[in-house]
Amino acid sequence: MNPHITPSINAGGRLLSFDVPKVMGILNVTPDSFYSGSRVSGSKAIAERVAGMREQGADILDIGGYSSRPGAEEVSPEEEYSRLASGLEVVRSVWQEAIVSVDTFRAEVARRCVEEWGVSIVNDIGGGTLDPAMWDTVADLRVAYVLMHMRGTPKTMGTLTDYNDVSADTLTDLAFRISELRSKGVSDVIIDPGFGFAKTVEQNYRLLVDLREFRITGAPVLAGISRKTMIWKPLGITPTEAANGTTALNTVALLNGADILRVHDVRNAVETVKLMGLLKNDK
Repeated sequence: MNPHITPSINAGGRLLSFDVPKVMGILNVTPDSFYSGSRVSGSKAIAERVAGMREQGADILDIGGYSSRPGAEEVSPEEEYSRLASGLEVVRSVWQEAIVSVDTFRAEVARRCVEEWGVSIVNDIGGGTLDPAMWDTVADLRVAYVLMHMRGTPKTMGTLTDYNDVSADTLTDLAFRISELRSKGVSDVIIDPGFGFAKTVEQNYRLLVDLREFRITGAPVLAGISRKTMIWKPLGITPTEAANGTTALNTVALLNGADILRVHDVRNAVETVKLMGLLKNDK
């Protein structure tokens, strides 16, 4: 695949072309996500957050009901779906035509969100490793799929950071999984190198430097850097204070070929995409 060709995906019958990078806004209907400012509960608060992201220019909403941070509490599939359904009901009342992604590694939760709420993208942190039914389910539903790289589980991933070359090993693993997905009939795949998932701080920066290499797969590349440890830990700050660092690294991600920025702060990311676009249109 020519890495200079602009990829595109079908998201619920709508073509998403990445000639201009897209912004995916995070909507966490959880009580324990790592960044407290991203947590919303109650219909009013969710409606305000969704309306704000719409006004600020989000292209995609990514809703999650299960925190993947290390040490997070276990959540049953029933509870996860209940949280998601409550959030999705509000999303559809506030922004009916929104392109919605559901952040879940559970096949049955994904199925219910797609069939009952019109979700058009499944964002799977496990990349198919946490639920063996996920890939067949996505193929059956004919939705777009975010294939993220992770080793182990959120509880064990911190001990699984031994790579020969983090970028080469991650790319090889993702390329193999893309081939498997294609064989099952999943044609609309987005790849996510998994910043912070079974990666040390140093390895995250190596991935960011090498991000353009991932475009060789022909799939759109998602960068999920927002307010993560790779930002606040080296700076000696907290996730709450990491907005500036997030913008800095999102700029690098765009320079290195990112097609989607997954973020907590939509306005900052939209402005970054617009300004970076001016660099490309300077002829």
